[in-house]
Amino acid sequence: MSAGVRIGQLARNAGVGIHAIRFYERRGLLRRPPRSEGGYRLFDPDDARDLKFIRKAQSLGFSLAEIRELLILERTSAPGCVHVRDLLRRKLSDVRSKIEELKALEAQLASGLRKCQRELNRSRGQPEKGCPVLKELADAKESEDSK
Repeated sequence: MSAGVRIGQLARNAGVGIHAIRFYERRGLLRRPPRSEGGYRLFDPDDARDLKFIRKAQSLGFSLAEIRELLILERTSAPGCVHVRDLLRRKLSDVRSKIEELKALEAQLASGLRKCQRELNRSRGQPEKGCPVLKELADAKESEDSK
């Protein structure tokens, strides 16, 4: 059998590493390719397309299990829009939750920065009395330790 490309060429064509291809193959995301008489895996254009599909789905935050579901739907041409819509709704909800968490973190960091800046402005040229953020962190640690 001489048709197909070897794993190194597939990796270059798809912009992924050889280890990623082997990983996806072990996880069942890529079909096991036929082998040449010399024992080399021989991949076809569908494998390159599947790799690009996997990478795009990963960039959208889908897990490997979810990507497996999506690949099955895509490969079978099943009417899976309802299922895909539900997956997208869950992903969007997760992203919105993370955005809220990040906004809260941003507010905490900005508050800490303002406290540090106020302390530095107060102590211009004088030794600092102590960093208010370090004090808060120490107080939080003590409160955790006493639980």
